[in-house]
Amino acid sequence: MTFVFPNSQSIPLGVVVRKSPGVTRWAKWAWRAVGVLPGAGAADWTVLRSEEGVTDFHAATVPLRLYVSDTEAYVHELQTRQPSVYIVLSPHAASHDIPWKVTLATASPYEAQDYCDAAEVLVEKVAMPEGMQAWVADFLTRHHEEEAFVKRKRRNWRADDHEDGIGDARIVQDSDVYRSPRRRMDALK
Repeated sequence: MTFVFPNSQSIPLGVVVRKSPGVTRWAKWAWRAVGVLPGAGAADWTVLRSEEGVTDFHAATVPLRLYVSDTEAYVHELQTRQPSVYIVLSPHAASHDIPWKVTLATASPYEAQDYCDAAEVLVEKVAMPEGMQAWVADFLTRHHEEEAFVKRKRRNWRADDHEDGIGDARIVQDSDVYRSPRRRMDALK
């Protein structure tokens, strides 16, 4: 049984991954997500195009889900110069030919940033098609509520509480604690 979030929406999203020759001697191949196919059917590393050593695969179709709790992130993404979808690829140890598997597609830059903190996954930014931008914008008009900025007020502040800057009041000391230490002449002899 899977949990369905209230008012969430999802569409199937095909992920296009490109395999190209590596540019260093340590990496034979370079893999990166280069495109998305909204509404795509199921796929398992289907070759879309292959020329001059570069191969584009329809790697997988995963759901792209929009959540009401993430509307602020979607607004932020749609306001960028090039709105994008983020694709998360994780290592696929079971296959030697295909080292990655598509784990997630998200429209939230905040969620993508969370995945960037893990060193074992690859997060790729792919341009969001215009039709998908319209779908996300429609979701936002129905569910996003702008929060008013409220400046926090300082609490437990007392004007009569005065510190003189001489350090910790619990330590009895006649001189300034921020002074430079004196050289001891006994230690030098």
